[in-house]
Amino acid sequence: MAGLPKDPIILFSVLNMKLRDFYGSLDALCEDMDEDKQHLLDTMAAAGFRYDADRNAFV
Repeated sequence: MAGLPKDPIILFSVLNMKLRDFYGSLDALCEDMDEDKQHLLDTMAAAGFRYDADRNAFV
């Protein structure tokens, strides 16, 4: 996650903004940004957030 914030609350905001404005899915974001999807999911889950594919957002 070199290009993304490490703080989970800021990461939550940045991911949701990018998903809303630029990417149709978490897979597309991870592929384009060369991020490990499972690492993002684990990081967000540890902070109490989960990815909702129907909303294309962390909730």
